[in-house]
Amino acid sequence: MQIDKLKGYLNICKKANYIIIGGENLKYYDKKLFLILYDKSAKKNTLKILDNFKDKNINIIEIENLDNLLNIESCKIVGIKNKSLSEIIINIIKNNEN
Repeated sequence: MQIDKLKGYLNICKKANYIIIGGENLKYYDKKLFLILYDKSAKKNTLKILDNFKDKNINIIEIENLDNLLNIESCKIVGIKNKSLSEIIINIIKNNEN
């Protein structure tokens, strides 16, 4: 994966306040989301929160070392509320898988 590029776009999201950090914040967030990233090491409670979003046509992507990418200790799940940045992040992740 183009780690530096992904880190850069996640940092832009963070600085522009386009990111919802943590399961509790996502659980009660009722506005439009375009992407949810969660860490591979996420536990049962975090995965339970994902179930709330599976029927809402939101891209949900599992990623490694999410806390390192965001520079937020113990971060296991985030939501992104900007459509264009979400699409760029999805493309970066998808291009790495190919």
